[in-house]
Amino acid sequence: MTARLPRHVWRSLAADPWHALAALATLALGLAAFALLTAFVRHAWNVDAEVPEHVYILKQRDNTAPQSPWYDQAPMALARSAAAVPGVTAATAFVPLRPELQGLVVRAGGRLAPLTGLTVLPGFGAMLGLAAGQGDLETALARPDGIVLTAEAARRLFGTEHALGRTLRAEGQVLKVAAVLPPRRHGSTIAFDALVGVQCAIVEAAIREELLTARQGWPGKVLLRLAPGTAPQAVQAALQQAVGRIPGLQPHDAATLARLGGRPPLALELAPLRHAYFDDDIGSNFLWSAGERANPVLVGGLAAVALLILALAASNYVNLAAVRVLRRQREIAVRKVLGARARDVALHCAAEAVGMAALASALGLLLAWLALPAFAALAGRQLDAAFDAGHVAGLVATGLLLGAVAAVYPAWLAARVRPERALAGKPGTEGQGAARMRRALTVLQLAAAMGVASVALAIAWQARFAAQAAPGFDPDPLTLVDLPGQVRADARARGYMAALAAQPGIEGVTVSLDAVGRSDDPMHRQYQRPGGQGVALDAKWVGANYFTLYGIRARAGRLFDPRTDRDDDGTPLVLNAEAARALGFADMAQALGQTVLFHDWDGKVAPRRIVGIAPPLRFQSLREQPHPVAFELSTAGATLTVRSQLPLERVDALLRQLWPRWFPDALPRIHRAGAVLARNYADDARLARLLALATGVALALAAAGCYSLSAHTVQRRAAEIVLRKLHGARAGAIGLLVLRETGTLALLGAAAGLPLAAVVIERYLAGYVERAPLQQWALPCALAATVAVALAAAARQAWLAMGVTPAQALRS
Repeated sequence: MTARLPRHVWRSLAADPWHALAALATLALGLAAFALLTAFVRHAWNVDAEVPEHVYILKQRDNTAPQSPWYDQAPMALARSAAAVPGVTAATAFVPLRPELQGLVVRAGGRLAPLTGLTVLPGFGAMLGLAAGQGDLETALARPDGIVLTAEAARRLFGTEHALGRTLRAEGQVLKVAAVLPPRRHGSTIAFDALVGVQCAIVEAAIREELLTARQGWPGKVLLRLAPGTAPQAVQAALQQAVGRIPGLQPHDAATLARLGGRPPLALELAPLRHAYFDDDIGSNFLWSAGERANPVLVGGLAAVALLILALAASNYVNLAAVRVLRRQREIAVRKVLGARARDVALHCAAEAVGMAALASALGLLLAWLALPAFAALAGRQLDAAFDAGHVAGLVATGLLLGAVAAVYPAWLAARVRPERALAGKPGTEGQGAARMRRALTVLQLAAAMGVASVALAIAWQARFAAQAAPGFDPDPLTLVDLPGQVRADARARGYMAALAAQPGIEGVTVSLDAVGRSDDPMHRQYQRPGGQGVALDAKWVGANYFTLYGIRARAGRLFDPRTDRDDDGTPLVLNAEAARALGFADMAQALGQTVLFHDWDGKVAPRRIVGIAPPLRFQSLREQPHPVAFELSTAGATLTVRSQLPLERVDALLRQLWPRWFPDALPRIHRAGAVLARNYADDARLARLLALATGVALALAAAGCYSLSAHTVQRRAAEIVLRKLHGARAGAIGLLVLRETGTLALLGAAAGLPLAAVVIERYLAGYVERAPLQQWALPCALAATVAVALAAAARQAWLAMGVTPAQALRS
């Protein structure tokens, strides 16, 4: 019997090909979705997995600025202080080779390419467990003309990983590739294409001196390795005390210290580097962007959705297999009469399930592999290494285990078939309890589909609403260009700006510290009313024509105007309403014409005169309350805004056409103003897309479950249908009889799934200060869509039941 089992399984599946294909397709679809979602989850959990244990990164937050986020950087002087702290076995610091907002561009092979570079102290490689695949890492970092490339950067620059000894030019200096790092299996929150040592020729002298002496208290990224068993809290407390002894940090006045209420002006926190990817509260600034991060709750939620889809696929197979067993009762009875034991019949069903799971695993892996590029683009992650041998083996094992678990109930049903009842044409072996369990599985499928669909709709609506929320101006005619240097200090930047303004079709060009909706270069400055208390406001440097070009009108007083104001005039000041309230003005009109004192970084105090109140501008995302903002006249920014009614493609071509004349060794970075605003909600849009994919799979599985259940309903109630027709029931009434059960199960699924979905949606929306209108329609829309899919799936069986004549039913 065992030797002939595969042949019997194949014959039984071939005897009912449509049923077999339905079971195979739904299992494969569920396993493919599970494979893709777990690839995303696995990528998130593996970021920084190659970092050695007990390595920590130091974080800081400026408590004097109420809205200041945490930054994963701290005064580099603390690396020296940490060396004397018990339990610290190594400490190092590093800074970007060029500020990330500015970037580094190199010339290799006659073309320009951007590089993300780091300037590192000795010990950086050992701290992160780096070892060169070509050359020697520490020797390369000690050379003034040496540069270390990653294998990916070498391929991008030279077309091959074997780039040792190749040269490239950066900012007028010729550098030689002295080492190449091999590819890393997993990503890291410390991302780089190149490394140089402090003695490298392209490291600025001031940066080199600070890295070597730490006299100014400048921030960088500080890494510590602790001895096993060392409490991070004790090291953190010791470093917090050391902050006050850093010479370059300015002491704070008594009023500021009193306002802090005992909190340190600069708070520190020691965080494990292996967990840094899930620290999604990290802010960006001019030196560093926060980089790719993930919310651990959302990643865990996607893992739960993947498991849910797997459970739905299994339950769908159980339903289909149970229906098949009930249809084959006569066949099973004959086999028992001919000598087959109950365990032989159960083993046959189990073999069918495991064989089906094996085929579905292979097909699901193929589907997932084919869909991986599109899924990676949808998820916004690099998932090239997601399907390695370990992941594939785990997926195959999961599929086989799924088949074994799903085989239990159909095998139990088959083993309980009683030959005397089945051959006598009496009712089948499925009791009321078993029938209720299959209905419960269908309810679970419908509830899951409704729940995932409603959450996906809510997140998608909120992300769309937030991305399209009015920022306080019309972003459509505005294009942004990030320059390599500040306009005020760089003649090339001023020349490029003037050349742009002179082009036909360009209505104006202005400069600002940063773009609206982007916080890559936040700046907090202290202002106070005479005799009042100091207040930290977000400072925004803008050109005199900034408000005119953006089409922004004052809420009170006036805004900067090129006809009356001049660039870099330090006297006039424009506030928003939040800033006026923070300074203690009862209303906006009271603030006009008042003088406030500005405290510069060097301790100097200068007066500023408030000339107007600006309307709300969305410098922050809708997750944050509006910040108090002060606008100053300054061309020290490096972001240009170009206004034009020309087609966007024409504006883009014009910007690129003029660029090489002024910046031959740099690459332009051009953005649409609307795209900058939408980028704040990219993670939400990405999550909505992933949940939409999960919703489609869940709906497909729910439809298959409803189809199999309605098919069994028609078979189980065939005699009832015949009697109804003999007593004059119309076809519509018969169809309604079949659909009523599906509709009832759909409503039960709504009662089970929608309340939980409502809780999830509320918790998600709690992070927003402003919500999309009609958000309450997410649940009804998901209910309507799921009920429609369920009824459509059952409609074919209802149609067949309507068309069956009593004579046909009695013959069958």
